[in-house]
Amino acid sequence: MRLLSTPLPKIRLGADGPLVGIQGLGCMGMSEFYGATDLAQARATLDQALDLGVTLFDTADMYGLGANESFLSDFVRGNRSQVVIATKFGYTRTPADPDDWSLCNHPAYIRRAVEQSLARLKIDVIDVYYMHRRTPDVPLEESVGAMADLVAQGKVRALGLCEVSADELRRAHAIHPIAALQSEWSLFSRTIEQQVVPAASSLGITVVPFAPLGRGLLTGKGFSATLAANDSRRSFPRFQRQNQEANAQLVATLDALALRKGISSAQLGLAWLYARARQLDVALVPIPGTRRPARLSENVGAASVSLTDDELAAIAPLAEAVKGAAV
Repeated sequence: MRLLSTPLPKIRLGADGPLVGIQGLGCMGMSEFYGATDLAQARATLDQALDLGVTLFDTADMYGLGANESFLSDFVRGNRSQVVIATKFGYTRTPADPDDWSLCNHPAYIRRAVEQSLARLKIDVIDVYYMHRRTPDVPLEESVGAMADLVAQGKVRALGLCEVSADELRRAHAIHPIAALQSEWSLFSRTIEQQVVPAASSLGITVVPFAPLGRGLLTGKGFSATLAANDSRRSFPRFQRQNQEANAQLVATLDALALRKGISSAQLGLAWLYARARQLDVALVPIPGTRRPARLSENVGAASVSLTDDELAAIAPLAEAVKGAAV
């Protein structure tokens, strides 16, 4: 495993967005979906991230049904000049109805959602505000227009979109500059390379990949037999018994490549993503999630790993061999 000896280099989100470290931290798992969390350890992970140059911290109003934003509030306020906080609106699930996975992009809903996020975070302005998912019943002129109003009102600094098409990205960017596009992108999930990444590159929009380690699959430590009973990954196809043997063989191949290079398989997966972004000429800030300082240090260390052409060629075929859908 390689550790970073200097703070992370920085990159700007979009043309005029905030300057951030070239790796961020996904905070979702600190509050929900991946089993129980030691909150003291999670807070230590946040502090460790900042020490290593991670400045982009990613949450959403529905993570933990608002609990994730509330958990982050003390950390954000205590380090406000250094922290770039990103949150999202869109999913309507609440503590009263946690199984409601419907979406809303109506302007009135967006205005309510931002006020609730600001209150939970206990801050005056959100650095990056994402539309978590788009619903086609609301024209982009209305939804992105409402988000642009939040920028004009000083409640939001920069705008982002999640999991949109290349066409939607272009249309939204014409309404108001989009600083960041958040979509799933990893060695095992490469769909956005076909159209979305080229669109982001041409528009100068930074790609912020979530699940850059395949929700832990690329680390080799995430198969269903080892997951907690309340870990949502137990229901994901790639973690199921019928796909486990094939995917375990892929991970074993990655482990062998990483061992020869003296790095971890997680570092190999992240280093591949950085290399792929350079090949496609797009700005990149992956946001691997973790709740442990040691894992955070490991992930950040990937920013200093360079892969040779031969290593990239050896890794490339693995993407086509993964079994099962991502979710």
